[in-house]
Amino acid sequence: MARDALILGIESSCDETAAAVVRSGRTILSSVVASQIDLHRKYGGVVPELASREHLRRIVPVVREALSGAGLSLAGVDAVAVTSGPGLIGSLLVGVTFGKALSQAGSKPLIAVNHLEGHVRAVILEALAAGREPALPTLCLIVSGGHTVLYSVRAATEGAVEAVPFRYERLGQTRDDAAGEAYDKVAKMLALGYPGGPVLDQLAVHGDASAIRFGEPKMKGNPYDFSFSGIKTAVLYHLRKHSELEPEIQRRRDAMREQRLRAQELLPLCGRHTLDLVASFQRAVVTGLVARTLSAAEQSAARSVLVSGGVAANRELRETFESESRRRGLEVFFPSRALSTDNAAMIAAAAYPRLLAGEYTGEELNAEAVLPLA
Repeated sequence: MARDALILGIESSCDETAAAVVRSGRTILSSVVASQIDLHRKYGGVVPELASREHLRRIVPVVREALSGAGLSLAGVDAVAVTSGPGLIGSLLVGVTFGKALSQAGSKPLIAVNHLEGHVRAVILEALAAGREPALPTLCLIVSGGHTVLYSVRAATEGAVEAVPFRYERLGQTRDDAAGEAYDKVAKMLALGYPGGPVLDQLAVHGDASAIRFGEPKMKGNPYDFSFSGIKTAVLYHLRKHSELEPEIQRRRDAMREQRLRAQELLPLCGRHTLDLVASFQRAVVTGLVARTLSAAEQSAARSVLVSGGVAANRELRETFESESRRRGLEVFFPSRALSTDNAAMIAAAAYPRLLAGEYTGEELNAEAVLPLA
């Protein structure tokens, strides 16, 4: 297989229907994402059955748009890559089934990609586009609504970073809620809408992050594991203790029933106490993520740090990682905000080393809701 290869990637693991064409694991020719946020907002989270139905409706036009944007037909790509897991089983099946159909119709190799590896490759993809190359071995934090996990990442062979397969060692993971899930649940308690992460991040700058102290979770065992259920429960108890906040929360709840409000529109509906609570919650989450990640990076002798997933778009998380990593002499890499959330460019990029190695799959490919990254 020629090293200058064009890969069509398909991603449907949760509530984004995405397709992209990437050349040689490092150049995005097109990337299309159809979000379902508005569909799920009224429920305060992703409804799996609705998500899979929406994927069925959108996947054909999204793939067509990605091919058209790259100036290609199916005949012009060298392979089809698809997310096979982990994720929502119904959503995954839509992408896997359509990817298999395209592969067979066009006589193209089919490559299965782990969604988590896609997030690792998303960082490298954009770093290379910017003329930067993360030094290996690296430590990657994948932090989103569904995942909070730390991996040591090493090259399995010598060669260009976009072309070599990686070896992964999981160093830590969340024992309960993912970080993004905690954001969503706290935002729901405060009637600040869905998804919670972007809104809380934008409101946090208006509060005092030292006003309310949330303790570190006390856990035995792996020091690189995360836990966010405790801080979520602490916010709940704080609201129960301060019942004077309930009328304000109800006003926001009533306003959100009428229309979707952005952070700046919600700001006048948030008192000082609420803003301090939001800022303190975010500071506690960010501090825990950064501290454990950088500690694991030192333990694993990482030469760089990658941060990926939806929560990687968080302003305070980026700023804190950059300042703390610089202090420790480590370079930290983030994807753009567009590639922080689920997308198909990262799937196509992750498939490139497999294409070079001839690691194809066939009709036996099936979706796996739980799929370890190895």
